[in-house]
Amino acid sequence: MKLRQQAFFWIAASVFIFVFVWMFKEILLPFVVGITIAYLLNPLVMKLGIYKISRTLSTVVILSFFFILVISLIVLVVPPLYQEIEQLLNKSPEYIDLAWAKLQPYVDMVEETVNEEGLDESIQAVLKDNIGSALSASSGLLGGLLNGGRTLIGLATFVIVTPLVAFFMMIQWQSITAWVDGILPRSSREQTKKLLSDIDSKISGFIRGQALVALSLGILYAVTLSIAGLQFGFLIGLASGALSIIPLFGSIVGLLVSVGVAFFQTGDLTFVATVAGIFLVGQFLEGNFITPKLMGHSVGLHPLWVLFALMAGGALFGLVGLILAVPVAATAGVILSFTIRQYKDSQYYEA
Repeated sequence: MKLRQQAFFWIAASVFIFVFVWMFKEILLPFVVGITIAYLLNPLVMKLGIYKISRTLSTVVILSFFFILVISLIVLVVPPLYQEIEQLLNKSPEYIDLAWAKLQPYVDMVEETVNEEGLDESIQAVLKDNIGSALSASSGLLGGLLNGGRTLIGLATFVIVTPLVAFFMMIQWQSITAWVDGILPRSSREQTKKLLSDIDSKISGFIRGQALVALSLGILYAVTLSIAGLQFGFLIGLASGALSIIPLFGSIVGLLVSVGVAFFQTGDLTFVATVAGIFLVGQFLEGNFITPKLMGHSVGLHPLWVLFALMAGGALFGLVGLILAVPVAATAGVILSFTIRQYKDSQYYEA
C-alpha cells in the first residue's frame, strides 16, 4: 500500500505539472527563466550567508553582477552574430550551387544506372524548394524579431518580469523549500526528501557543469575558428557550444558544418584539415580537462536521453519545454531508478 501511495503521489504531481505547463505555456517563459536563474545562483547566496551578509543584500549583489555580465555579453556578441547570420543567408544560394555542382556527376551516374530521366531536375527542385523555404523562414524570423510589435512587447515583458521572478525566488528560496517540505506525505516524508535531494544533485550537477562546458566550448570554437579565417566561424562556434549541452552532439554538428563551409570557401584540403583539427583538439580538451574540472564526479545524463527530452519538450511546449527538458529528464531518471529498486525489493520481483 505504501508503494501504491508513493506511485499515486508522483503520478498525480506529474499530471498536475504537465497540465499546468500546457495551459500557461504562452506566458511561462519569463517565470521559468527567472526560477532557473534563482536555482543556479542560490548556492552563491548561501555561501555569502556564511559571512553574515543578509540574504537580500546577497541577492541584490549577485543578481546585479549576473545581469551586468549577461548584458555585456549580449552587447558584445549579438551585433557580430547578427551580421554573420545575414551573410550566411546571403551566401546560402551560392553554397547550394557549389554543392550541386559537386553532386551533379554522381546524380548523372545514378540517373544512367536506374534509367530515370529527369532525376537530377527532380532532386534539384526538391532542394531548392526546401532550402528556399528554410531561408525564407529564417529571414522572416530575423525580421520578426527586429520589427514585430508583439515580439517587442513580449521581449519587454521578459526583460522586466524575469529579474523580478529571480529576485523574489532567491529572497524566498528557504521559505519555499520549507513549504514544500511541509506538504510532503508524512508516511513517506524521509524517502521523498531523499528522492528530491537526489533529483537536485542530478539537475544541479548536470546543468551547472554542462552549461559551463558548453559555454567554454562555444568561446573556444568561436575564437579559434574566427582566427583560422573560417567564414561564419564565430556563428558556427557559438552554435556548436550551445548544442554541446548535449554531450558530443554540438561538436559533431559543428565539425560537419565547419568542414563543409571550409571546403566551399577555399577548396584547400589543408584548410579543411585545420578546421577539423580545431574540433578534434576541442574534444580532447573537453574530455581531459574542461569536463573533469567543471563537472567533477557529478553523474551526467545519457546524451540520447537529453536529446530525446529536448526534442519532446520543444515539440510539446516550445521554448519553455526546451528549458524544462533537462530538469524533467533528470527527475524522470531518478524516479525510474527508484521505481526499479522498489520493484526489485518487492514480492513481484522475487516471485
